[in-house]
Amino acid sequence: MIEFRSVRKTYPDGTNAVERFDLVIPSRTTTVFVGSSGCGKTTLLRMINRMVDPSSGSVSIDGDDVAGVDPVKLRRSIGYVMQNAGLLPHRKVADNIATVPLLTGVSKQDARKRALELMDTVGLDRAFADRYPSQLSGGQQQRVGVARGLAVDPNILLMDEPFGAVDPLVRSDLQDELIRLQRELGKTVVFVTHDIDEAFKLGDQVVILKKGGEIAQMGTPAEILSEPADDFVANFIGAGRGRRALRIEQTPTGPIVVDGDGRAAGVLTGPTAVVDAAAAVPSTLPATDEAGASHDAAGAPAQGGGPR
Repeated sequence: MIEFRSVRKTYPDGTNAVERFDLVIPSRTTTVFVGSSGCGKTTLLRMINRMVDPSSGSVSIDGDDVAGVDPVKLRRSIGYVMQNAGLLPHRKVADNIATVPLLTGVSKQDARKRALELMDTVGLDRAFADRYPSQLSGGQQQRVGVARGLAVDPNILLMDEPFGAVDPLVRSDLQDELIRLQRELGKTVVFVTHDIDEAFKLGDQVVILKKGGEIAQMGTPAEILSEPADDFVANFIGAGRGRRALRIEQTPTGPIVVDGDGRAAGVLTGPTAVVDAAAAVPSTLPATDEAGASHDAAGAPAQGGGPR
């Protein structure tokens, strides 16, 4: 469990990145910090591994204040995945993955063995092991970054907008891969993004932030979608623009799902696809939004819908 208690962060120039922040992050779940640029989400993430120290307050892991832990030792025990992967360009893929195990005293042979196993885990062909990062696609580089973050089998995995620099199709694949990995490995994942659809797709707990690290609303995707706390949240998630108010509309080729502005938002899949659209009741039929989650007409996630 990770706990923030009355955390503040003020930089020397007087900028208040985080004014006051309290939060408990449950173990073995995915918590997503989401908000616009400058809301403090990355600052909060980096407080967990002491890349940033709070000006006041505390951050604890399983009851132990991280301020009392050597920062180098702490960072080597926590997985960290960043945007653009952050790979060392002069080192081959397997060597990049093995970086932290080697720093902690693991032999070269065992570190390489672990690197190859992790390539299997993240869906990367072992044939890439002796290539350099520049010889990989952006999506492949991000998979290497995730593998490196998992190299010492950490309990905590920090992910700072890791999929923000890849194209939408690759991004969706990487999101699906992370969901699969989380099901298999059960890490405590803290994920930062500015994309609310990504937050809803990945998060067990979603924390929407305003400027200064103020929590506008936190909860499950279902809770936030069905009952936005205020106009700020409604606008941020798209409910205020009708984007989440989905309905079924008949077309010459069959029923589709459209948003409040009449724009195509998805199609019906599964058992609902065989329902006669002319007899369908929009308030009771699940629809699929752009994030891949299944929602009813009021915007609340339907039972069994979407990847979790």
